[in-house]
Amino acid sequence: MYIAFVIIGFKENGLSFLNLFVPKGGPKWLFPIIVMIEFVSYLLRTFSLSIRLFANIMAGHTLLHILSSFVSSFLQIYPILAFLPSMLVLAVIGLELGVAFLQAYVFVILLCIYLNDSFHPSH
Repeated sequence: MYIAFVIIGFKENGLSFLNLFVPKGGPKWLFPIIVMIEFVSYLLRTFSLSIRLFANIMAGHTLLHILSSFVSSFLQIYPILAFLPSMLVLAVIGLELGVAFLQAYVFVILLCIYLNDSFHPSH
């Protein structure tokens, strides 16, 4: 998506797409530093989005794996009492579904913001 947003930005705005990296009203002598910072920020926001999604997915799967192995061990020792940890696993699955919908919402909102930057590069 990131590459598509850059292509759309240049197709819609030409070289004025690069105005995305130049803030309005800043001191002229700081422009080289500000442009470099804005450019690096533009490149890294894709990585931050993907790392955030990966971390949330990995944390949920890890928690479910740990709790499920606990339930499996509990079934071997105390099969009658395994009902309580099983309910905890089901509750965590429900929580993970909620987190998945929330992460999908955040992902789509951020993609819309990034796409808006491609169509309207001026701050």
